[in-house]
Amino acid sequence: MFKKVLVSDDLVSINLGMLTILDSLNVKDVASVQYCDDAYLKIKRAAFDDVPFDLLITDLSFKKDHRDQTYQNGEDLIIALNNEFPDLKVIVYSIEDRIQKVKRLINNYQVKAYVCKGRRGLVELAEAIKSVNNNQLYVSHVVSQALHKKSDLEIDDYDIFLIKQLSNGLTQDQISTYFKSENISPSSLSSIEKNLNRLRIQFKANNAIHLVAIVKDLGLI
Repeated sequence: MFKKVLVSDDLVSINLGMLTILDSLNVKDVASVQYCDDAYLKIKRAAFDDVPFDLLITDLSFKKDHRDQTYQNGEDLIIALNNEFPDLKVIVYSIEDRIQKVKRLINNYQVKAYVCKGRRGLVELAEAIKSVNNNQLYVSHVVSQALHKKSDLEIDDYDIFLIKQLSNGLTQDQISTYFKSENISPSSLSSIEKNLNRLRIQFKANNAIHLVAIVKDLGLI
């Protein structure tokens, strides 16, 4: 079983629940934080002292308050840690249940388990900890589709970047100009129009605004 674990959630009650589960699994060296920046600093310090954490359990959503944060949410934290500490195992414990976000975190950032908060949340979290300790992937049943093969609603990095520019209020002409300045290909106006038409058909969107809303709801941007 894991020897050293960090739990990160902005609600004390949630942290206490996770600490209780870890204690029941006989994990004694456990620390808890309420800010993503604090989680990052604790992990970095532990690695520097040669007593690294084995596991991080983190929420994704953190409410903003008076403290300025480098890492605004759990996803920002996970991305940073994946770049610097790729051997650290991560379990997400979150109320978010968007399939595409779950899939992105697992496929792109090596999250080892995704547990949805709910009536059985802590029970599933215990199961997830055991599975990850045995090098097995775990996801809650409600988001199990994230492990399925590529669906018709998935899009590539270019498509995501294209839709992000739409969400930022850029016109197709402005997107074309921006892509050309950044050497992003394809960048011609006709290519951008063609790709946006394809995406509107793919996601059954009535217009560009509707497309952005659908993609946001799916957790793709």
